[in-house]
Amino acid sequence: MRKIGFSVLATALLLMGCNDDKAPAAQAPVAEVKPIEWKLATSWPKNFPGLGTAPEHFATMVDEMSAGRLKIKVYGAGELLPALEVFEAVSEGSVQMGHSAAYYWKGKAPAAQFFTSIPFGLNAQEMNGWLTYGGGQQLWEEVYAPFGILPMPGGNSGVQMGGWFNKEINSLDDLKGLKMRLPGLGGEVLKRLGGVPVVLPGRELYTAMQTGAIDATEWVGPYNDLAFGLHKVAKFYYYPGWHEPGTTLEFLINKEAFNKLPKDLQAIVRVAAKATNQDMLDEYTTRHVGALESLINEHGVQLRQFPQDVMDGLRKTSAEVIAEQSAQDPMMQKVFDAYREYERGVRQYHLISEDAYSRLRQ
Repeated sequence: MRKIGFSVLATALLLMGCNDDKAPAAQAPVAEVKPIEWKLATSWPKNFPGLGTAPEHFATMVDEMSAGRLKIKVYGAGELLPALEVFEAVSEGSVQMGHSAAYYWKGKAPAAQFFTSIPFGLNAQEMNGWLTYGGGQQLWEEVYAPFGILPMPGGNSGVQMGGWFNKEINSLDDLKGLKMRLPGLGGEVLKRLGGVPVVLPGRELYTAMQTGAIDATEWVGPYNDLAFGLHKVAKFYYYPGWHEPGTTLEFLINKEAFNKLPKDLQAIVRVAAKATNQDMLDEYTTRHVGALESLINEHGVQLRQFPQDVMDGLRKTSAEVIAEQSAQDPMMQKVFDAYREYERGVRQYHLISEDAYSRLRQ
C-alpha cells in the first residue's frame, strides 16, 4: 500500500464536494508497508565473475523495479549452506531462491540434466529458444513440481572449454583412469570410457588439481578459469566443450513463496530473471576473448584441440549413455524425446543460417 500525502487526500475530498466551511479533519499519515525480504543462496563464490555477479545484478534489478518492496539478499556458496545443497534448501523453504545449475540435481531428478546442457546438445541460443518457445520451460517446471520449486533460466556461459589437463590427450586411451571434475551426463560418458568423474564445487578445483586429488578439470571458460588461476595447476587447455555446448544456469524459486507475491512482483521477478539470463551470455561472449589472450600470451598456456578420433568416440559414447539413462526414467525419456525433436528442427535450420554463415566467415 502506498503512502498518500495529505494534499492528495484534500484534493480528492474537495472534488467530492467539500468546501472551506466543511474542511476535512487532518488524518494521520498511512504507515509504510514493510518490504518483503528473501534469501538467495548460490553455488558460486560470492561475487565471482559472471556466475556470482549475475544473482547480485538480479537482486538489484528486483529492488529497483519494485521500488524496494522486494529485497533479495544474495549469499555465496558456503555462507548459508554448502554449494551443492541449494536445491534442497529452496525445496524446504529455508531460502526462497537459489542460483545454480540443474545437472547437479541428477540424483533427485535425472531429467534435470537437460536443462543445463548435455553432451553434443543445443548451444546457448538454441537452449533459450527451446526453453522460451519450444516447450522446454513447461517441461522444466513439470520436473521440479514434486519438489515445490519453480525454475527460471538464470544465465548462459555459451560453449564451454574442454578443460584443463596435466597431460596431453591424444587418444581415448588417455582418458582411462583419468580423475576429472566433470558433472552431469558428461561425467557419465567419461566413466563409460574408463575415466573417473568427480563432482566438486568451483572453489575446490584449484586445490584439488594442485594436490593431485584430480588429474583434470573443466569449469566454464577463459573468463572464469583465469579468475580461479587454473593455469597455475595445469598447462594443457583443451577445446571445444563437447560436454557443455550451451550451459544454462538456473534460478530456483520456492513455489509457495512465489505464489504469495502480488502479481506485479511476480512479473518483476520473471522480467529480472530474463534480463539476467541474456546479460550473462553477453558478458561471457565479451570477457572470454581478452581472458583467452591473457592465458596464452601472458601465462604460456598451451591451447589444444581434441583429436578428431577422440571427439568421434565421445560423440558415439554420449549418444549411448543419454539413450540408456533416459530409458530408465519415464520423465527423463519424456524430456529427451522433446529435446531431440526440437534439436532436429533447429539444427536443420542452422545448417543454412548460423552454421552456413560461420563457415563462410572462416
